[in-house]
Amino acid sequence: MAAAATPPLETGKLAPDLIDVTTISPSIRLDLRYATSNNFMSTVFYREARALMQRPAAEALDRAAGNFAALGYGILIHDAYRPWRVTKMFWDATPLEHKQYVADPSKGSRHNRGCAVDLTLYDLETGRPIRTTSGYDEFSPRAHPLYPGGTSLERWYRDTIRSVMERAGFRTYVWEWWHFDYDGWREYPILNVPLEEAGRSD
Repeated sequence: MAAAATPPLETGKLAPDLIDVTTISPSIRLDLRYATSNNFMSTVFYREARALMQRPAAEALDRAAGNFAALGYGILIHDAYRPWRVTKMFWDATPLEHKQYVADPSKGSRHNRGCAVDLTLYDLETGRPIRTTSGYDEFSPRAHPLYPGGTSLERWYRDTIRSVMERAGFRTYVWEWWHFDYDGWREYPILNVPLEEAGRSD
């Protein structure tokens, strides 16, 4: 059972400093899929819709948000900090042929460290999300960052997201165009604090 399991014993050099990204970048919107049943597991995992990241990662995301805004787009976040136990549940429920799309809990995830974000864009004028080569959490080649199919506009959106995020200090995940890891993720420990409790002082 994921609830009874414990994360790997790994510590980072830096103490966690999780913050809500919407507090420093008001243009960022949330569509936290795991706070709803609209996800690949059709299950609610979070009791609150909050997008938390380690402060330097959140500040880097804010820089990216400014660059997207100059193009007429805002960031729409699907997931950010993810407790380790949720990663364990994903792994346990995912068939072997799709394991590359979920993190191995024995190693932990960048999401568990508060240093990864899953995102897309929305049009600042209309408020509508953009359309890219695949949907979120789609376990198919269409989700790959270098997938050659789709329309030229869909690929332009996908490639623009990657370019802006990489300039801000993130790296894309080889299997998912929407997943970006902050360059400093190795400095932070794996966390298993529930989302509704994380980043809040007593």
